[in-house]
Amino acid sequence: MTENEGIAPRRFGLPKRTAEAQVAKVQAALPNQVFQPLPAPTGAPPFRMNLNQVLPAGAIAGIESTGRLAFHCAGDTGGISDPHPQESVIAAMTADVHSSQPPSFFYHLGDVVYFNGEKAQYYPQFYEPYRDYGAPIMAIPGNHDGDAMNAAVEPSLAGFVENFCAVSPHLTPEAQDANRDAMTQPNVYWTLQTPLLTLIGLYSNCIEGGVIQADQASWLESELVASDPHLPVIVAVHHPIYSADSVHGGNLNLGAILDAGVKASGRIPDLVFTAHVHNYQKFVRQWQGRQVPYVVAGAGGYHNLHKVAATASGQPPALPWQLPAPSSDTRLLAYCDDRFGFMRVTATTQSILVDYLAVTPVAVVGQPVTPTLVDSFKVDLQTHTVA
Repeated sequence: MTENEGIAPRRFGLPKRTAEAQVAKVQAALPNQVFQPLPAPTGAPPFRMNLNQVLPAGAIAGIESTGRLAFHCAGDTGGISDPHPQESVIAAMTADVHSSQPPSFFYHLGDVVYFNGEKAQYYPQFYEPYRDYGAPIMAIPGNHDGDAMNAAVEPSLAGFVENFCAVSPHLTPEAQDANRDAMTQPNVYWTLQTPLLTLIGLYSNCIEGGVIQADQASWLESELVASDPHLPVIVAVHHPIYSADSVHGGNLNLGAILDAGVKASGRIPDLVFTAHVHNYQKFVRQWQGRQVPYVVAGAGGYHNLHKVAATASGQPPALPWQLPAPSSDTRLLAYCDDRFGFMRVTATTQSILVDYLAVTPVAVVGQPVTPTLVDSFKVDLQTHTVA
């Protein structure tokens, strides 16, 4: 027997990864990661909330009369190590709230609070930064929101449920002086119904790559079936299905769950929004004669950005970049991995416009921030094509 024979190999960090390998991953849990049990729902099945339960009647009437709904969307915002990126993104979003065509709400794609979803972190990472953001904030949880440090003391997603899934709107202890009521979402996975679109939000738990169990997969199928056939559908999940970044990568297991729900329901989503990876990427999939964008938008404020990986040739992906098998029906069409940012989504009866706006952090909180339009695309709801 040699000296090293019978000794388990040691782990020495992440190996260098190519873009091809990252977008073709089937991820599995690391041995130090566990699936966290989901908290009990606070609302009745099938876990739907209508926008008219959140906005006043006049705001809903304005959406219906103009045929236009706008909202912000991003993930991975918690500014635990450096608040300036998050504050700068919020400054740009807040200015937009006071524009002539303001967004109606902010839909958060998860990782509100780093690193373990602690209630004590909701004020510094959520309520205080968004103090001046004058619109509702709704969310799905991310892995850090549910990754309990000590479940016996503070169970997984306890802080998220208290502040986003309250039975009735009220000021929680975590809100302190921010004057923002807890949101009343019925569950940690839930459906938002609006006059112009349906948004189905999933919870992919804490394991790297994400995990969705059979009961939630069945719920996804039933919500796709039940969604208004006259309105577009957006599916949101924290972990990305496709990502060419050098750290996390995508997870084809999640893609298979969505595909199974589509096959069983006969309903193809018009867009798929994800986060977890701290950058912006836009993929477009050719799916049964349609073009469906899969967007990663996880550069909402956590300080550590993720670079897109180099291809096997050693160069960045040349756009448009076709993904390798088994996802060769999908192309990477845009990315931004060197700045923080957020999406501004505008839905009409004819199309959904997505603008990705990037910001450069400023050193002084409250200093004006001018966002830069990095990417813009429109989903035509009649032809199901992406312009």
